[in-house]
Amino acid sequence: MALTYSAPALAITLEIISASGVDPEPLLQDLGIDKSMILDPGARYKYTQIDELWYKAASLINDDSFGLKAAEFWHPSQLGALGYAWLSSSSMRTAMKRFARYMRILTEGATLQLEETATDVSLILGYRSISRQQPTRTDSFMAMLVAMCRANCGEDFHPESVSFTHPEPENTAPFYSLFRCPVFFDAKDNRFTLSSEVADRQLLSSNPSLALLNDQVILETISRMDKDNLVERVKLEIISLLPSGKISDQSVAESLHMNVRTLQRKLHQEGSSFKSLLNEVRKDLAKKYIRDKRESLGEIAFNLGFAESSSFSRAFKRWTGQTPSEARDSLA
Repeated sequence: MALTYSAPALAITLEIISASGVDPEPLLQDLGIDKSMILDPGARYKYTQIDELWYKAASLINDDSFGLKAAEFWHPSQLGALGYAWLSSSSMRTAMKRFARYMRILTEGATLQLEETATDVSLILGYRSISRQQPTRTDSFMAMLVAMCRANCGEDFHPESVSFTHPEPENTAPFYSLFRCPVFFDAKDNRFTLSSEVADRQLLSSNPSLALLNDQVILETISRMDKDNLVERVKLEIISLLPSGKISDQSVAESLHMNVRTLQRKLHQEGSSFKSLLNEVRKDLAKKYIRDKRESLGEIAFNLGFAESSSFSRAFKRWTGQTPSEARDSLA
């Protein structure tokens, strides 16, 4: 199956190309890229089309750092639900985890890994073999990241450091001007690093309920992208059924139009199980819900499908080492 790229995200690429003095229309026509698809939130291009578009544009633009213009044109709508989930994340660490987990929403031709240490948090950008691995695309991604962070943290934000695997360009001034931090070239990986202090700071834009709603949209999108991804489909059904209190492998199997034994067998083949996925979904949702003090602990227990608040409390302490009340108090 061909790897794909989100159609709405093409908008930022076209803005960058146009701002660099090149008309993108002939390139789109040459590559058979239907520009109107940008307006369809669920549409996707072949990844190779977008990769070739960047390659052809770079050959026409006399500016090694033109990819950095992404910082000027990024808008959350270009990432769909992922962009808005990012904006409503509780902290930059949470936002970075979300982006790494759902990178497929943007592109299937690149990978994004989260690396955490005692002192910092990093996003590491990699490319699949199908990609030309062009420096300008890496530059644009890192520039987009810093714009996304400033949307949450304010214009004074700067990373701890940024690293690029590509050689140092002739003019490095635009890089230092944009990132306002140490910038490394010829590095072992493409890395965007924040200090733990910055990563864990509570964001004023935090909205757990809105983040959760967008996460659900993301999971629905991923489910459509990969109908054979049973794990994500089961997670989506679990989220949908939890508030009913009638959550079981039987109810999920029925929602997926299969019998329970088939569901159990297929999950086992994926190295998973219904019980482990139920716990994973409940744990993730509980951590998000607990930050929204507008919801009582009883309401959270109900939304997670627990018959009693005491059952939720025991489960939460098993997951986090704290009771729900202790976790909520620690946020004050």
